[in-house]
Amino acid sequence: MADGIGGGMTVEKRLLIMKDSRLGTYGVSTLVMALLLKFVALVELANHSHFVAAIILAYVFSRGVAASLISTMPYVSDPEGSKSKPLANQQTPKELIFLAVCALIPALYWGGQITVTLVIWAVLFRIGFKRWLMARLGGFTGDCLGAAQQLMELSVYLILIAYIA
Repeated sequence: MADGIGGGMTVEKRLLIMKDSRLGTYGVSTLVMALLLKFVALVELANHSHFVAAIILAYVFSRGVAASLISTMPYVSDPEGSKSKPLANQQTPKELIFLAVCALIPALYWGGQITVTLVIWAVLFRIGFKRWLMARLGGFTGDCLGAAQQLMELSVYLILIAYIA
């Protein structure tokens, strides 16, 4: 996604770049920064007695937030030639509620203050990321959902570090 958004000047060019499996400058830079931040965050959290709970929370919560984008955005890639063809169909309200419940269950383990912070950040992130994707692509692709998940996972780690470190 980083290569397409960073390197393409039109929506068509961005989507074409995103279909290319090769990594470009934007993609490599983003990947290196994300991996370094994740490494530093996990090293910091590894000193905490609830390390496994932190991993579970970040895993489930970030995927719930990313997958929720499907409910309110159009799929902009070619659904016939895409590996993400099932994403072209929007979620039902029941599926969205299920995602929210699954994301909240591990958050409740951490107590009210952290849960409220996570939920507020998730809502703000989702609103901002959705607006940004709509402006840049007119919808989402599977790469966009992956980017949302990774950004949210890093956010969860940073929020936990802010509270427990």
